[in-house]
Amino acid sequence: MATQVTAPASQTYSQDEAFKASLKYFKGDDLAARVWVNKYALKDSDGNIYEKTPDDMHRRIAKELARIEARYPNPMSEAEVFDLIRDFKYIVPQGSPMAGIGNPYQVGSLSNCFVIGNDGASDSYGGIMKIDQEQVQLMKRRGGVGHDLSHIRPKGSGVKNSALTSTGLVPFMERYSNSTREVAQDGRRGALMLSVSINHPDAEDFIDAKMEQGKVTGANVSVRIDDGFMQAVKDQKKYTQKYPIFSKNPLNQKEIEAEKLWKKIVHNAWKSAEPGILFWDTISRESVPDSYADLGYKTVSTNPCGEIPLCPYDSCRLLAINLFSYVEEPFTKNASFNFDLFKKHVAKAQRIMDDIIDLELEKVDAILAKIESDPESEEVKNVEHNLWLNIKKKAQEGRRTGIGITAEGDMLAALGIKYGSEKGNEFSVEIHKTIAIEAYRASVYAAKERGAFPIFDSEREKENPFILRLKEADEKLYYDMLEYGRRNIALLTIAPTGTTSLMTQTTSGIEPVFLPVYKRRRKVNPNDKDARVDFVDEVGDSWEEYVVFHHRFKEWMKINGIATDKNYSQEELNEIVAQSPYYQATSNDVDWLNKVRMQGAVQKWVDHSISVTINLPNDVNEELVGDLYLEAWQAGCKGVTVYRDGSRSGVLISNEENKEEEDNETLTAFPTKRPQILEADIVRFQNNKEKWIAFIGLIEGKPYEIFTGIADDEDGILLPRWVEKGLIIKNRNDDGSSRYDFQYQNKRGYKTTIEGLSHKFDPEYWNYAKLISTTLRYGMPIEKAVELTNSLQLDSASINTWKNGVARALKRYVADGTVARKQKCDNCNSSELIYQEGCLTCKDCGSSKCG
Repeated sequence: MATQVTAPASQTYSQDEAFKASLKYFKGDDLAARVWVNKYALKDSDGNIYEKTPDDMHRRIAKELARIEARYPNPMSEAEVFDLIRDFKYIVPQGSPMAGIGNPYQVGSLSNCFVIGNDGASDSYGGIMKIDQEQVQLMKRRGGVGHDLSHIRPKGSGVKNSALTSTGLVPFMERYSNSTREVAQDGRRGALMLSVSINHPDAEDFIDAKMEQGKVTGANVSVRIDDGFMQAVKDQKKYTQKYPIFSKNPLNQKEIEAEKLWKKIVHNAWKSAEPGILFWDTISRESVPDSYADLGYKTVSTNPCGEIPLCPYDSCRLLAINLFSYVEEPFTKNASFNFDLFKKHVAKAQRIMDDIIDLELEKVDAILAKIESDPESEEVKNVEHNLWLNIKKKAQEGRRTGIGITAEGDMLAALGIKYGSEKGNEFSVEIHKTIAIEAYRASVYAAKERGAFPIFDSEREKENPFILRLKEADEKLYYDMLEYGRRNIALLTIAPTGTTSLMTQTTSGIEPVFLPVYKRRRKVNPNDKDARVDFVDEVGDSWEEYVVFHHRFKEWMKINGIATDKNYSQEELNEIVAQSPYYQATSNDVDWLNKVRMQGAVQKWVDHSISVTINLPNDVNEELVGDLYLEAWQAGCKGVTVYRDGSRSGVLISNEENKEEEDNETLTAFPTKRPQILEADIVRFQNNKEKWIAFIGLIEGKPYEIFTGIADDEDGILLPRWVEKGLIIKNRNDDGSSRYDFQYQNKRGYKTTIEGLSHKFDPEYWNYAKLISTTLRYGMPIEKAVELTNSLQLDSASINTWKNGVARALKRYVADGTVARKQKCDNCNSSELIYQEGCLTCKDCGSSKCG
């Protein structure tokens, strides 16, 4: 029986009230509660929170979807929709739809991702600046953006302006990257994908652009690789690059050694996890929308995570189906997958996705109305206005949707199937084939009831490989599509589900579990006689170790009668994991080549693409990365990204770090694994005429980490001057990378969050801050950290300013009377210097120096 739904309350809640209620909702899961409150609870620009738990959010969404449903025959009721989306159990709108549906406080889009581009392939300054402006306008409405640079003429080409020759791709990569870093999205940084064809003569410069530290930090980069280049690599032959790309009458061309450039791509990916690769001929060949290329649907780039290839000015909304919830009697011998319920819910999910397009069109109309009412001149507003008209046209004509999944790893484990095994791969393919057939069937049925997407033409699609695959799998579906058309031009994707999987409490997307169990530490109060002490470190501090279980691994333990509240030794934990379906099925265990083959097999049933990362240990060689990329092309993947542990900081927690914690090889004054929440002090100071600010995370009143940069400036942190303390909270972005947020209580009693401290400061400051923070975390005395900071030999005047600021901020925490080693008094040359209230004081002459 459907649940009765009531209208959401209009009262407001404090951050603390919402967090406590959400913590209870998520059964004590602190991270899930914080993510929901900070990212998805309905709030206005003053920080007032209108939803106490996700139940309130799901009622808000259900009410809006039911309103759209009422426009069409056989509508779903509000209660029916609510039952499908409640508790994150079955159907989960992702990101922008979750935050934006029914939200009256933001004029924003429901689309998760956009692609833009110059229809005429113009590389004039006017065309390049137009793209820059469009990118910014989309990002301010919460969207991630992708665009391709293949239309820009190569370096050294003649131009008819004062420069005489073109600067090439890289300066414009930096421009677009900087624009991304400047745009705030509810405290977040925007997301950008830049791509270029391997056929472009400047492709090598593009591939190398991010290898220079601090360059193009605001964008992901991917290379569009064609079959001709891959075949040239395989055959060790030459390859001809052209401008315009693939032109029969190029203005510029050069012959290169394909294998040499290939090795550079592989090396850079091995070293820094970029560039990613897009197998462009596979994308274009398989793309159903490309059947309408002459009508403006030619795919040109992808969204920032690569799972949605799009044409210019098209966008997509995302939704995930929680696969774990369709396993009946999970983790038992009787476990089975309920395909009947699953098929019904896939159809409902596709219907909901189509409703969300109608809601998006309303949002776009609101954006257009906002633009028209803005006080700027028509000339200023023209680009933004035309941008949203173009986006509206594509949404109306194509009605593109993005149904995906989460919890694939947990689903397989619950069925007793090993992730990455032959049986596991076969079952995954069956799941995604089912989604494809049932989603397309629902779209055909919706066309019968609601009308096909306006430009549908079965004759255009008749040779498309994906459509022919559907015909072979279900001939009746194919002929129904010929008769009634289809409601949506393309339907499916597999996106990353970072925050979504935190709230579903499952593995993310198509990925396996990262670790089923790991240990954390908490410091023991020496006055607590009842506390358990597992070890004492070299400075005399006592520590208790406790175990953290992956949610579904814990469920497996309970079902199999294994206690979850016992303090297990590492040997006991290893034995427990060995008995479980997660054994040798983590992201570090799965055979990498087999995972690539799985992705290629699943890709056959996904009309867009798949966002998946191949996680590799630090010690793999470059040759393996090349083998994986080659296998991905041969397996039919549309794109692939590798991440070698340690090649880029802040993406994944290394397995070796966990081993180090578990084996207690390094005992320090601080926990090796950073606590999620730290108390923080704010220290302000002035260097020359610049105002600076430091956020200092503390444990037991001692500095543990530091973030420093310019304050009260459009390029820096805007924080009321009365704020002196707060919290630094470690969270994760949608792509899995780490983020550090600062939270403080405003004068009205509400908590305000600044998201992404690491993105608020110059990347160079951030890199050095990581160095200093690492020394603090591993117990280096403050005065030693100050000495280390002062000893850095830096060329840039601004970095030296930063260095001085860090030293000044840290000196405040040096205990009075501490000797300053290796420093001498400027006044009398004495080496008898001590710290007094953060200032260096000479014991011989009394001279004092601060800063």
